[in-house]
Amino acid sequence: MLLQAVLLLLLRCLASTLGQYDLCKSLVSTDEGSVWEHYACQPSPVSMKDYMRIKVDPPGITCGNPPERFCTLENPYLCSDECDASNPDLAHPPQLMQDRERNGLITYWQTVTWRRHPEPLLANITMSWNKSLELTDDIQITFEYGRPTIMVMDKSMDHGRSWQPYQFYADDCLDAFNMQPKRVRDLSPANLTRVICTEQYSRWVGSKNDKNVKFEVKARFAVFAGPRLQNMDNLYTRMESMKGLRDFFTFTNLRLRLLRPALGGTYVQRDNLLKYFYAISNIEIPARCKCNLHASQCLLKYFYAISNIEIPARCKCNLHASQCLLIDGNLQCQCEHNTTGQDCQRCKKGFKAKSWKAGSYLPPPNGTPNTCTIAGSPSGSNCECNGHSNRCSYIDYLNIVTCVSCKHNTRGQNCQHCRLGYFRNASAELDDENVCIECNCNQLGSVHDRCNNTGFCQCKDGAMGAKCDDCLPGFYWKQGCYPNVCDEEMLLCQNGGTCYLNQKCICPPEFKGVLCQHSRCEAGKDCNGASSPHLSTATLLLCTLLTFSLATITHH
Repeated sequence: MLLQAVLLLLLRCLASTLGQYDLCKSLVSTDEGSVWEHYACQPSPVSMKDYMRIKVDPPGITCGNPPERFCTLENPYLCSDECDASNPDLAHPPQLMQDRERNGLITYWQTVTWRRHPEPLLANITMSWNKSLELTDDIQITFEYGRPTIMVMDKSMDHGRSWQPYQFYADDCLDAFNMQPKRVRDLSPANLTRVICTEQYSRWVGSKNDKNVKFEVKARFAVFAGPRLQNMDNLYTRMESMKGLRDFFTFTNLRLRLLRPALGGTYVQRDNLLKYFYAISNIEIPARCKCNLHASQCLLKYFYAISNIEIPARCKCNLHASQCLLIDGNLQCQCEHNTTGQDCQRCKKGFKAKSWKAGSYLPPPNGTPNTCTIAGSPSGSNCECNGHSNRCSYIDYLNIVTCVSCKHNTRGQNCQHCRLGYFRNASAELDDENVCIECNCNQLGSVHDRCNNTGFCQCKDGAMGAKCDDCLPGFYWKQGCYPNVCDEEMLLCQNGGTCYLNQKCICPPEFKGVLCQHSRCEAGKDCNGASSPHLSTATLLLCTLLTFSLATITHH
């Protein structure tokens, strides 16, 4: 009993030192002895840059292959710096966006220079975790040598299958995105989840200290929790009651679309394009694993596959911290409340799937755990409908029992298949309400609205992509995919014509035709459009009669 009392005291002390919703359960004393009391719980925030996978595209956008010189906006004509992918001291690979910098040495990823101007200098940075996460503080991206004048931050909630804008950034929002500029501090409770365009982080100020671009999270929290976030109960209450608020801070992937680099002025100086590029030294993403309030810890599960014993030795010799981030592992909630799954998104086997619910922040301060209950014996028919129907019917001539009115977009004798227009969610159990995902085939690019078991739709000629919403090379999109009328390689506009969006050639006034291949100078006309001395038979006959008549009158 003494040991149990000490343990209970320690747990209570621990609870008093932890933040809100940090404990999933605690021992409490009752008349029947000490029992576990369960609470809604969530993991502590961490820096998610340590776990993210980074992909940069298009291919070849990272500088150094081949080596090239570059300048800086502060010293635009001192172009002595060099990027060389083959030299570790001069290379700027993507991993340097997430490394731990030591001894004050700033390391950064860098793109090629804008030497192909006026072709846009575009770069995409995609960050993935293979896990649902929730933002807890401001995202901060640190740019070296100037912040972009135009960029977009996107987010995905379905592991990159679909994307939506998170925030727009520009030195002129009206010009870049046709949006009025706005600051987060100007938002109200009614429009807190609004996607805005801000000019706060894009204008050139000529200071090396202005490196950071932010996605402000604390300022949005402060609308409900107060300027110092002292009223978190009110924020958590709003998370439960305001539709879309919690989802606004949830993501599985983030993407930066860099659309125009820092200019150091109001226009591009074409005589020195080596000073225009993107460079990122750090990306900070404070967040927590989303565990649906069913877990207080989120662990990294490793999967080892050793193919060459020299790999770890080579890593040790390089002493390169970013190499340690190249691991094959996934974040996993350590689920409580009889739940399971990467996000604790379903009940364990042996517990009622239909009883699963996310935990609730209410009532504060401990919330409601919504623990999955033990499954009882099945009632009614012996038919198993995987939790998608509670009605069965006996078909006499087939001598089978089948489920009736399958829900959650399922079908089949046991509600084990997906309806047409839906496909199986590979990450969900068969009894999950989200087991079937809508195909969402693009009606203009796909043959029909059905897809295969991996979510790929059947595309019409010229269309491509999982949803048939993109076009193959040689085709352009215009309410569907159509073959290019012209391009810059094979179907060249002739005689000085220019190709407009692969749809038509814009011809000089003196030429016509699909590819401007025909002259407007028709037979019988010179290039100025004047008639040549070529007369028809009728005209010659009329002229002869007039001449004869005139001669007769003159003679008399």
